[in-house]
Amino acid sequence: MVKNFLDGISSYGAAFRHVSKHGLWGYVLLPGLLSLAIGIGVFALAWGFSDNVGNLLDNLWRWDWGRAWVEKIAQVFGGLLLLLMGMIMFKQIIMVVSAPAMSILSEKVENQLLGIDGGTKLSIPQILSDLQRGLRIALRNIVREVFLTIILLLAGLIPLLTPFTTALIFVLQAYYAGFGNIDFALERHFRYRDSVRFVQNNRALAIGNGTVFLLLLFTFVGFLFALPLGTVAATIETTKRLERHG
Repeated sequence: MVKNFLDGISSYGAAFRHVSKHGLWGYVLLPGLLSLAIGIGVFALAWGFSDNVGNLLDNLWRWDWGRAWVEKIAQVFGGLLLLLMGMIMFKQIIMVVSAPAMSILSEKVENQLLGIDGGTKLSIPQILSDLQRGLRIALRNIVREVFLTIILLLAGLIPLLTPFTTALIFVLQAYYAGFGNIDFALERHFRYRDSVRFVQNNRALAIGNGTVFLLLLFTFVGFLFALPLGTVAATIETTKRLERHG
């Protein structure tokens, strides 16, 4: 498990070298611009509604005793909730919107790794199929990620648990980010259910991939190429495992 986690992290170095060697930086432009536009929109919306959510939570408390304490918790909890929901929505939206481009990039990288000649085929039916699969994966992951995140946030209101729940929220975010990156490589080989099973059996790899992905999102420069680099990194490791067990 530790090895898979470290493979997920170290594969970004291999991804950077592969992209540079094969001149694939052109694939960074579109998802980079989309990431910037969607990121600004999602987090601006979350910031604008943070006070509203805090006030809504505060109004649920009908008693006078402890109101000042409840108001502070409600404001902090509301801000954190919307920030995390914004992060979740951003990850999934950008993965769905960029699915056709990332699918092409992943296939190109896999062919290069396996020494297969020939380019990738782009067609309207394939684009629609990629979008449909990406939307299905995104909806599945959003429901689970939001549910578990809310539970962890509530548990984090207990001071002794806060450090642990904070770490678990990051791990949860990393897992689902890695899940999406890995699926770009799996979609050519497995049906939906088999892809889910593969990622579940390689959780540590997904968490490792998603960890670097999230860290890149926290920087402006990394923000622009987190998705394509994460896709290449995931494709490199996924291809190794498919070849090993194929």
